[in-house]
Amino acid sequence: MRILLIEDDVAIAKAVAEALGDKGYTVEMAHDGQTGLAFAETGLFDLIVLDLTLPKLNGIPLCQKLRQQNLSVPVLMLTARDTTADKIVGLDAGADDYIIKPFEISELLARVRALLRRRSLPFAETLTWEKLLLRVDSCETFYDGIILRLTPKEYALLELFLKNGSRILSRQLILERVWTFDDLPGEDTVKAHLRSLRQKLKLAGAPPNLIETVYGLGYRLNPNLQSAV
Repeated sequence: MRILLIEDDVAIAKAVAEALGDKGYTVEMAHDGQTGLAFAETGLFDLIVLDLTLPKLNGIPLCQKLRQQNLSVPVLMLTARDTTADKIVGLDAGADDYIIKPFEISELLARVRALLRRRSLPFAETLTWEKLLLRVDSCETFYDGIILRLTPKEYALLELFLKNGSRILSRQLILERVWTFDDLPGEDTVKAHLRSLRQKLKLAGAPPNLIETVYGLGYRLNPNLQSAV
C-alpha cells in the first residue's frame, strides 16, 4: 500500500517513513503543504499522514481542500496540540484520526492499520490467487503453505498484483504504485524485480506463468490459474 507522509520535521519524517517502510508500505514524503497537496491530488495514495503545522500550506486548509475535491483517502493528522478544541478542528476539517506528538511508533502503526482496514470494508485479511496467499496485517506471503522471503519491493509488487487480479498492469503503472516519485527508476527495474519475484515463486512450487507477461501491454496474474472459491 502507498502512504503519503506530509511532515516538515525531517527527523520525524525519516523515523516514520522508515517504520512504515519496514512494514512493507511504500512511502512518499513531502515537507511542505503545497507539495503535499500536489502529491495528494494525484489520487495514488491509500492513506495520508499529515502534520498539522506546515510551511506554505497548513494541515487544516490542506485537509479541507482534499475533502472539497471529494478525495476520500483516509487522513491521520499529527499534532502537538492536545486540547479538545484543536482535535475537533482537525476532525471537522476532514481528518479521520489524530495522534498527539510525541508519539510511539507502535501506536502510529496501529492507527495506520486501523484506518486502512476501515477504508477497505469489508477488509480483506488475506489476498489469494491459486495457491498464493498474502496476509495483509502481518505482511507475510505463502505459496502452498511455504513462506516466501520477499524484499519490500517484491512484497509491494505481489500485493499490487493480488489486488488487481487478472487486470493487466503496465510497467509505468507499476512504477507509479510501487516506487516513490523521488526514486522512480526505469522500466528495466520493474523487469528485474519481477524476475526475482518469479524465481522465488518458482522455488516454492508455483507455475512459471503465475505472473503472466502480456506482450506489449504489461503483466497480470494468470487468469487460467485462479482457484475457484
